[in-house]
Amino acid sequence: MSDLSLDLQQQVLASIHDGEPLYIRGSGSKVFLANHSAATRTLAVSTHRGIIEYDPRELVITARSGTPLTELESALADAGQMLAFEPPHFGAGATLGGTIACGLSGPRRPHSGAARDFVLGCKLLNGRGEILRFGGQVMKNVAGYDVSRLMTGAHGTLGVLLELSLKVLPRPAASVTLSHECSAAEAIAYMSSLLGLPYPVDGVCYDGEHCHVRVSGSAQAVHDARNKIPGEVLPNPERYWEKLREHTLPFFHHHGTLYRVMVKPATPHLPIKGSWLLDWGGAQRWLYSEEDLATIRHQVALAGGHVSVFRGPATARFQPLPTAALNLHRRIKAGFDPHNLFNRGALYAQL
Repeated sequence: MSDLSLDLQQQVLASIHDGEPLYIRGSGSKVFLANHSAATRTLAVSTHRGIIEYDPRELVITARSGTPLTELESALADAGQMLAFEPPHFGAGATLGGTIACGLSGPRRPHSGAARDFVLGCKLLNGRGEILRFGGQVMKNVAGYDVSRLMTGAHGTLGVLLELSLKVLPRPAASVTLSHECSAAEAIAYMSSLLGLPYPVDGVCYDGEHCHVRVSGSAQAVHDARNKIPGEVLPNPERYWEKLREHTLPFFHHHGTLYRVMVKPATPHLPIKGSWLLDWGGAQRWLYSEEDLATIRHQVALAGGHVSVFRGPATARFQPLPTAALNLHRRIKAGFDPHNLFNRGALYAQL
């Protein structure tokens, strides 16, 4: 066990003894995603870094949680591999632990899988000050609850991620992005139709004017899809998808509150005034609107979806939970963090 892990453990034990809650902090690149935490002490994990094990033949990489995403992605690129869920960084210092704790996935998510789908195992420091291991380095390695994936999107409320093992994939041999102009209604219908076609699509976005479709795979598969999918070839496509992933496209230069709306891909355009961008083939919709949050949530709920406040002021960023689901969250929290030590209030005030 590394000295850094032991140091973090001692800090947790000291906070338990003193009754002081902790805020887990990596680089701070994603601090805007959670509610304000009531923690009075900071547990810095950004120095707990480094790739522990990586054999490209196994398609698995294990690294400490403070490892910068840039370092991880560079090592994978050198071997012709990648993190298939295409995580956004939202800052130069973005870390592996912060990415998994926030459950972030990029444009490839509907086609390759979400961040949690690639988490094989983790080492965790829980709210009792115990260092535990869950999962391993293969897809099927244990019966029972998959605790490693439970940590994905928990925003550090269940414990401190110390190490993570992730499944990685080869980079596609070829890729092209095709773009055509259309209305929002036309884009939604078109993006939904792609789901039933045998093309290697791994990115679909409508930016308010153009529908962009990325196809990636073998050179032959991409060539065949290029001849069947309408649109002009987008120049410098990697830059476009990076800007979409990192929220640096012109759309994201709007002022005001940015909402993340999650609905079924084929859901018709919602009657909410504002500026829209549709990602994930229409399942993830970004919205700038001056309408009040209650109205937005009501309209989205009628469509069977949910809303979170992604950027901007908010007292409650995440969709309120039904009582049964909230009680389940409370029991899980109590099991991992009985002293309510970690990131108190980051997800919900009751947690």
